[in-house]
Amino acid sequence: MKKSLIALNVVILLTAIGCKKSTESGNTGVIKTDSSTTIVTNNNGKIDSATESSSIVDVNGKRYEKTDFVYKATDGTLVKVIFKNDPKESTVAITSNKKTFTLPKTETNGDETIYKKDDMTARVKGDSLHLEQGNNIIELKRTKI
Repeated sequence: MKKSLIALNVVILLTAIGCKKSTESGNTGVIKTDSSTTIVTNNNGKIDSATESSSIVDVNGKRYEKTDFVYKATDGTLVKVIFKNDPKESTVAITSNKKTFTLPKTETNGDETIYKKDDMTARVKGDSLHLEQGNNIIELKRTKI
């Protein structure tokens, strides 16, 4: 009985020592979350509460910016819109019903920006996005989540 009690204590002690892990070891495939927040301001400097998420990265003096918004169509359909600006190109990606359309920026007229590819045109002005494809016209308004 005494020997089995000593053997049990040794096994428990070895298990406790063998199971210690440092905070940096473990599954390296797990992505750690970033607890920092990003505040996006609109043209007049006020905080834009309609932004879902935004990220700005400065690499070698070049600014890469990506901003996600949720827009709502007149029929109530929600559409995810991602504006991407980097030194090479500026695009808008419009996602609805598991389909994504990416349009490059073609021109800017004052406060209106136009993105175009093939027969699809997106006109962005303020909180509205006017989407045209052939004879179809869809009006979208930025919504707050």
